[in-house]
Amino acid sequence: MDRYWSDPEKERNKMVQEQIALRQVRDPRVLEAMRKVPRELFIPREDYQYAFYDGPLSIGFGQTISQPYIVAYMTENLELRGTERVLEIGTGSGYQTAVLAELAAEVYTMEIIDALLRRAEKRLAELGYGNIHFRSGDGSDGWPEEAPFDAIVITAAPEMVPERLGAQLREGGRMIVPVGRHIQYLLKIVRRGSEYDKQKLIGVRFVPMTGKIQEGE
Repeated sequence: MDRYWSDPEKERNKMVQEQIALRQVRDPRVLEAMRKVPRELFIPREDYQYAFYDGPLSIGFGQTISQPYIVAYMTENLELRGTERVLEIGTGSGYQTAVLAELAAEVYTMEIIDALLRRAEKRLAELGYGNIHFRSGDGSDGWPEEAPFDAIVITAAPEMVPERLGAQLREGGRMIVPVGRHIQYLLKIVRRGSEYDKQKLIGVRFVPMTGKIQEGE
């Protein structure tokens, strides 16, 4: 694999500068996490040469690892300061999980495709992360016994805002979720008591969220 990247750290720094910082992601903690987490280790071996590509990549099972900029943008909008408990719906490759683990106290991550979860869990353990909790299964209902969470991020797109997950936010908690079917956008939701402030962010393209939420339950 070294024939593609003789200096992956240099390539990550370049990725962060050209793809992320120049697109107005400014949180220094997010930028540092994106420099630190070895994205190249979350890419299938056959696609290693595209590890720092400015776009999503397939990871098998019909799923993708998100574009680096989108990972950074979503993470910045969670407004993490280091003490938070974060719920991630859609572990996928584990790359977003690792970025969250660099920035939060505890990360609870769920994945409906067990093979993906186990692969990510192994990789994240090899990288030394000890603040990540894993659950295999449908994330539509969240992780109620560990709620409330300071932040929730969903890495697949439901057609409508998942109210059951919003209910697991603490007061002032933030959720970032891609919403929509043919036309998608990121939605930032902040809990204010029994109300939820909603802010439409940027257009995106994610794989559909599967499970009960897709069936309208």
